Amino acid sequence: MSGHSKWATTKHKKAVIDGRRAKLFAKLIKNIEVAARMGGPDLDGNPTLYDAVQKGRKSSLPNDNIERAIKRGSGVGADAVEYTTIIYEARGQAGTAILIECLTDNKNRAAAEVRVAVTRNGGTMADPGSVSYLFARKGIVLVEKVGDLTEDKILETVLDHGAEDVEDRGETFVITSEPSDMVAVRTALQAAGIDYESADVEFVPSMQVVVEEADNARKVVKLIDALEDVDDVQNVYSNFDMTPEVMEVLEQD
Repeated sequence: MSGHSKWATTKHKKAVIDGRRAKLFAKLIKNIEVAARMGGPDLDGNPTLYDAVQKGRKSSLPNDNIERAIKRGSGVGADAVEYTTIIYEARGQAGTAILIECLTDNKNRAAAEVRVAVTRNGGTMADPGSVSYLFARKGIVLVEKVGDLTEDKILETVLDHGAEDVEDRGETFVITSEPSDMVAVRTALQAAGIDYESADVEFVPSMQVVVEEADNARKVVKLIDALEDVDDVQNVYSNFDMTPEVMEVLEQD
C-alpha cells in the first residue's frame, strides 16, 4: 500500500522479506514492461524505465527478469503484452478512502476481481470521483536513513530542484514533489552521492484518517491485503493510518 502512512512504510519493507515477494516481483516486472513500452528500452533516455529498474533492483528482482521485462515491454519476443491502466475507487471501514490502480490485459477480469475483494472484506465500491478528489498525484522519492544522513542534508540537496517537503519517517526519508519534478529531485540526490530506495508517481491523500481502534484497523488492513493479492492490482492507495498504539497491537498479531 502507498500513501505515506507509517503503516505503508512498514508494509513495503515486509513485502520485500516475507512470503509476498512473488507478488511484489510480478508488480515490479509489470512496471518495467509498461515503462519500456511507453518510452523505449534505453534507460538513459527513459527516466520512468530507469526508476522502475532501480526499484526492481532494490527489491532484489533478478537481472534476468529485468532484461526480459524490458524486451517484452519494447515489443521484442512473442510474449509481448500490452496493459491498460484502470483506477477503481472504494470505501473501507472507519471512513477510509481507497484508490485501486490496476494494470491489466483484461478489463472485465480486473473489474470483477476487484469488486469481489472489496465486497467480501467489508468495503464498498465507490462512484468515479467520489474518492479520488481526496488524493493528489505527487512525485515520491524514498531515501533510506543510513550513516550520518540527516533531514537537513536531504532538504539542502533537493530544495532547489522542486522538492516540496522532506519528512523523517523513522528509517526512511520521504521526499514529495510535483510529478514533473521527481526526476530532478532524484538526480540531485545522485549527484550528491545520496542513494535512494525508489522514485514513483503516487496518489497521496490530502489528509490521513487515523484509526484508533485495533479491530477497525485489522479490518482495513485485511481489505487492503485482499486487494493487493489481486493479480491485476498494481497499487493500492489509501488515506488510512493508525495510532502508534494500534500499530503495536497489529504487529503482535
